[in-house]
Amino acid sequence: MISRMIDGVPRRALVLLVLMLAGLLIAPLVVDAYILSILILVLYFAYTGQAWNVMMGFAGQLSLGHSLYVGIAAYTAAALYVHFGIGPWAGVLPAIALSMGAGLVIGFLAFRFGISGVYFALLTIAFAEFTRVGFDHFAWVNGSGGFFLPVTQQAANDPLNLRGSPTMFYYILLAITVLAFLFCRWLLTGRIGYYWLAIREEPEAAQTLGINVFRYKMIAVAISSGMTALSGVFFAFYYNNLFPEQIFSMARSIELILGPIIGGVGSLFGPILGAVVLTALAEAVTEIMHALGYEIPGIKQVFYGICLLVVIIYLPHGIWPPLRKRLGLEDRS
Repeated sequence: MISRMIDGVPRRALVLLVLMLAGLLIAPLVVDAYILSILILVLYFAYTGQAWNVMMGFAGQLSLGHSLYVGIAAYTAAALYVHFGIGPWAGVLPAIALSMGAGLVIGFLAFRFGISGVYFALLTIAFAEFTRVGFDHFAWVNGSGGFFLPVTQQAANDPLNLRGSPTMFYYILLAITVLAFLFCRWLLTGRIGYYWLAIREEPEAAQTLGINVFRYKMIAVAISSGMTALSGVFFAFYYNNLFPEQIFSMARSIELILGPIIGGVGSLFGPILGAVVLTALAEAVTEIMHALGYEIPGIKQVFYGICLLVVIIYLPHGIWPPLRKRLGLEDRS
């Protein structure tokens, strides 16, 4: 498996990967708490972008309701921890199962009845909104009043219960993001990756060639929703509070997909590069405006919109493809 993941990767790309990973490993030792919080956000959006990329970038199925899987998993793991004392690493299993179940229901309804394109995207939005309204009135998790996890002061980090310092969360998220990258590389270079490519480009031709389009679309949905669920568990235990209006919102779904769109849909580095550009530059813009004495509500959203507009006009395939060519990294990453 490892040999397949690095097969065909240019030597220069491997060197850059090692240097980038080394920089990420030592970053918490040399940055302050604020920069560390930004890096955690970058990794979070890089991971969730990679998860969404499996469905859209690899298999060509546009989902605009991925906050559904984040929210279901976050609430499931948090509720199991608060009500029954079940730790997050045990709770992540039912959280992933429920999120995948929701994804498979949506996928079955869509693909079995020929719903695709913009109508599939609308279906994903509808399910996320239905779930948001349901959780607004779900008393077991305190409805719209918010669900809160207990926060205790601990002398040492407790990774088994995801209780501890931001540095602990950073390294856990870094490990998850690296594993997701390797897993997606493995998928992309395998038979299933080529099947997805055929389905994304010409589904009718893929069907004619004997590819079970329904089956491989469902696999893409299952993998993408399951991966996204893991980020929901992390979200719950990192922020320690959940509100349906926040976690199931359309704005949350858009945040999750902007990284790969800006960086480059269908590539491995696209979600990572997009997360770096959007998160780091958005925070920089906010700090600059604050230093100038301006407090503009929604400045980040305006910045996101400008970035998206620029990319659509000048770099329709995202930032990574032309950068990859300039760096001489010509493979499927």
